[in-house]
Parts: sequence; C-alpha cells; structure tokens
Amino acid sequence: MIFNSFEFLLFLPLVFALYWFAAKGNARWQNIILWVSSYYFYACWDWRFLFLLIFSTILDYYTGIKMAEAPSQKMKRFWFWLSVTVNLGFLGVFKYYNFFAESFADLLSGFGMHADFATLNVILPVGISFYTFHGLSYVIDIYNDKIKPEKDFVDYSVFVCFFPLLVAGPIERATHLLPQIQRQRVFDYAKAADGCRQILWGMFMKVVVADNCAVVVNEVFGNPDKYNGGSLAVGAVFFAFQIYGDFSGYSNIALGTARLFGVELLRNFAFPYFSRDIAEFWRRWHISLSTWFRDYLYIPLGGSKGGMKMQIRNTLIIFLVSGFWHGANWTFIIWGLLNAIYIMPLVIFKMNRNNTDTVAQDSFLPSVKEIMQIAITFAATTLAWIFFRAASVTEALHYIKRMFTPSLAGKPEIDLKPFIFILILLAVEWLQRRKKHGLELGNVSSTPLRWAAYVCIFVIILLFGASSDSFIYFQF
Repeated sequence: MIFNSFEFLLFLPLVFALYWFAAKGNARWQNIILWVSSYYFYACWDWRFLFLLIFSTILDYYTGIKMAEAPSQKMKRFWFWLSVTVNLGFLGVFKYYNFFAESFADLLSGFGMHADFATLNVILPVGISFYTFHGLSYVIDIYNDKIKPEKDFVDYSVFVCFFPLLVAGPIERATHLLPQIQRQRVFDYAKAADGCRQILWGMFMKVVVADNCAVVVNEVFGNPDKYNGGSLAVGAVFFAFQIYGDFSGYSNIALGTARLFGVELLRNFAFPYFSRDIAEFWRRWHISLSTWFRDYLYIPLGGSKGGMKMQIRNTLIIFLVSGFWHGANWTFIIWGLLNAIYIMPLVIFKMNRNNTDTVAQDSFLPSVKEIMQIAITFAATTLAWIFFRAASVTEALHYIKRMFTPSLAGKPEIDLKPFIFILILLAVEWLQRRKKHGLELGNVSSTPLRWAAYVCIFVIILLFGASSDSFIYFQF
C-alpha cells in the first residue's frame, strides 16, 4: 500500500475513525490500533516479510531490557553487539550480499582468476534500511545510558512500525517519538488541519512534480544516445526535481498523516534547493538521515575534535557510508564521494557553517551573490544526481560525456511541460521558505485566499497528476 493509492484513501479515514472515536481517548487502545494497522499497512506490500519487521522489533525490545538489567559491562556489551550484529546481518544479506559477491568476483577476474559466487534472488524488503536504523538508534542510546528501555512491547512496536514513517522515514529517535506514544493524545483541530494541508502539498510534489518529471527522465536516461546535450542537461535537472518531489513529497505526506493522529515526526526536508553551499544543502536534505550519521557515526569517530585530518577522514567516511546506505551499487558510492569532495573545501577552510540562516532572510528577493551561490550548489548537486540515477558507473560517465558536448547549448528535444510544475513548486516554496511546508497558510488572515490556494493545488493534482507505482526511496 502506498500513499498515492486508492487503498490508502480508504485505509486512512478508517484508521483515523477507530483511533479517535472507537478508542475514545484511551492511549492504550490508540496504540493497539496503530500497532495492528501499521502491520496491516506493511503486509499489504508483501506479508512474507512481515516476520523480519516483527523479529527485528522483538530483538531490539528484548536486548534493550537485557542491557539495562545486565550485571556487568561485559554482559551489557554482549547484548548490545548481539542486536547490532543481527540487525546489520539481515540488512547485509538482503541488501548487500549480491553486491559484495559480484564485486569480489570482478576483483578476482582482474587478476586472471575465475570465481563463481552464488547470488541471492530475493526481493529487498521495503523499508528495511529505515526500521533497522530506528532500532539501532534505540539500542545505541540505551547502551550509552541516554534513555531507559521501554517495557511496554506495544508502545515500543508502535515506535518501530508507525505506518506513516515505516517504509521511507523520517528516521525517528526514541527520545523524540516514544514519549509521544506513551502519553495520552487529544485531538487538536489546528494541527490536524495543517496536517491535511501538508498531505495535499506532498501529493502535489509527488504526483504532479515528481511523476511528470519521471516520464521524461526515464526516456532520457534510458536512451541518452538519442538526445543532444541540452536535452540531457534538462533530463538531469528533471531528475533532481523528480527525486526531490518524490522523497520530500513522501515526507510531507508522512508528517501530515502523523499529525492527524496527534504525533509530530522529525522534519526531513527544509527547501534544500535554496541552499547556498553544499554544507547547507546537507543540513536541509534528508535531515533525519544526516543527523543520524552525525550522532551515531561522525561524533563517535571523533567528529571535529581530533584536528583537521580527523575531521576530513570522518567527513569522508560518513558520505561514503551514506552513499552505500542508499544502495548496493558503485554509483551510490561515487555519488557519496562526489558530495564529500564538494564539501571538503568548506570543511578545510571552516566555512561549512557560513549559511545557517534562511536565504534572503530580511528581503523578498535574494541578492546576486545568493543567486550565484544557489545556482552553483544546484548545478553541482544535479551533476552528482546523474550517478544516483544511472544503472551503472559506465552509464553515468557515458551520460555526462554525451551531455558535455557543443550540443549542450542546443535546444532541448524533450517534453518541457514539467518545467511549469517545477516553477510552481519553486514559487510556492520561495514564498514559504521560512515555514515548515509549502501550504502552511494557517496565519494567512484571508480565508478565501487560503481556500483558493488549496483548491488550486487540488485541481492541478486532478488534472495533471501522473501515475506512479511507488516512491523512489522504497528501494532503499
């Protein structure tokens, strides 16, 4: 079941009604309803992999308690590494085994040796990277004595499997989400109404912006030899907005849906394409993953406290790991490496915290300098996205080689209709750049103006929404 499906359109109101009316404000029953409905939501994708989610939940729940009860640091460490090893083991088998087997075979063949490693013909369980990281953050925080283990299995299960965030995040922390699950929740009309607005904006980003871009992107990336450099450049730009509209659209729907149930999830995107340097971009893109790597990898490795060499090493590590997290392909690793290269000058010259405010904070339009900074950052990001989108490194390099020819200045030979939707997206987000999402209009005093905006977006979705089977980040 996906957010932009008819099944979800039926599922959400039913769960909402049971949650607020059948449970009658009883937090225990509310959590049971969320628990059962979340498992049903996941099982609709493929019920056979539900056991992985349940097993991972039981493992982390049990090891969390055993760590707290451990009579010695040695036993505490044992339970901690048991959870980490098993969780990463499942992730490794389903997501990375074939990559390592094939890469090792290629390495041996380079030395003239033949190796035929068996590969696994299995489907990647949807959301496995996300719920694995949920569980890992929980056991790491318990191990570091930052939180106490949750004794209520239902409450902990809801923390792991809460359906709005289950398959593509945001990656939540126990310190943020568990207290909300444990306490009684009272319906808040203002929050629920804004949640509906956020869902509407997320749907626009997904089915109008992302899915219309996807039609052109699939054609251009699938047949780069048919198009001139200008067409390939536009195709790369369209993919930049496809992946943004797709993933940020999902996150907006997830956050808006959670607010319908009185739950506030972590913000995952903050208008990243208005960033003035790559460091700012990564503070605004997939925020929950970036901060996860910061807190659970970068800082434990020493962060920036061990001098410039350690800071460069740690920065390189988190970007390479981030690339590898996204997929078992060298394209993702090179994508991570490119972003590391982009950010290194800012790290070395201590300029990575230069842009922490909102662009054009005190004016309506950006300065010429800000426009240039945004354009350069977007161009560098878009170039890296080519590796993210391509099926192989060879295809990515071929695409770039074909793009950077004299025909780069030529007239694009592809459908440019998605530009209209991209311009609408950028215009709305620019006006709302100090807000949390594009349709956060609760403070607009004119009721007719607000509703005109909602109706306009809704009509655009009905008229121009394209069909798509799934969200891009489901594969991660």
